[in-house]
Amino acid sequence: MKCKLALLGALAIAPLIAAAQPNFAGKTITIIVGYKPGGGYDATARMIARHLPQHLPGKPTIIVQNMPGGNSIIAANHMYNVAKPDGLTIGTFNRNLPIAQLTSVQGVKFDITKFAWIGSAANETTILAIRSDLPYKTFEDLRKAKEPVVIGSTGPGANTYDFPLLLKDLLGDIMLAVERKEVDGRAGSYSSIEPFIDRKLVQPVIRARSTDKRLAQLPVDESFAPNPRAKAIMALRSAPELIARPYVLPPATNADIAKAMRDAFAATLKDPALLAEAKKAKLDIEFTPGDEAVKILKEVLAQPKDIVDEFSKYIKFGE
Repeated sequence: MKCKLALLGALAIAPLIAAAQPNFAGKTITIIVGYKPGGGYDATARMIARHLPQHLPGKPTIIVQNMPGGNSIIAANHMYNVAKPDGLTIGTFNRNLPIAQLTSVQGVKFDITKFAWIGSAANETTILAIRSDLPYKTFEDLRKAKEPVVIGSTGPGANTYDFPLLLKDLLGDIMLAVERKEVDGRAGSYSSIEPFIDRKLVQPVIRARSTDKRLAQLPVDESFAPNPRAKAIMALRSAPELIARPYVLPPATNADIAKAMRDAFAATLKDPALLAEAKKAKLDIEFTPGDEAVKILKEVLAQPKDIVDEFSKYIKFGE
């Protein structure tokens, strides 16, 4: 009798277990990219779309849809307000959208912490690199320069402009001229400057926060901050770079679906086939789980008004 009861109990529980394990067989999942085709966000999304099905239950079809506009604000608004929370729509967008929300950029119609966060497929690090034929080999050398060191820039809103501007204004006693002319150096993402480093045309001298082991020897901008206020502003600028390729599901997505997607992403980004493709395409891959991504977001959004106001004098929402 006890055996029969146990069997009946197991049979009763089985459908509940099955219901908790999403199956995407025969379904199509869309990854919405907040940019036009081409570029890092799009290339990473298309690569993930090729490998993710093998790690999801039912091996669904995955397609990519580009939804540019507003530096990804349109795509984020769609994910937040329109996309169904059924696991069939994934969004990837500008890593700096937390800054857009924090500084009340026009058009933002989302709370970035309320997405069901899958995680980030990569981090990105801003560095400052100086021409190798110049006598400046370290950041301290720059601080001792007798003449202004000219740093190239593409204009406000880009890390090529914002990063050296903060170094100049907040760290003190450094003669950097951020201009669009023949230059002595340039700020930018490590991935964009790495080819020039490899060719020994430039030498990196300082970086923002990063988990990239290749940059461990470089000093961090925050370590030179003369006071807590300056340090907080530097940290706020670089925090979104730790989640440089964010991936989310719509708010209110079922927890089991979200977990299945997170597990699949984690497995995909360790898949030797994907890593080989990423290496060939020169795409850096490093998975940051959703819960860690949310911690970073909350750190950004928790900054007091005086820090945000000061930050806004230097940093404008952009790419």
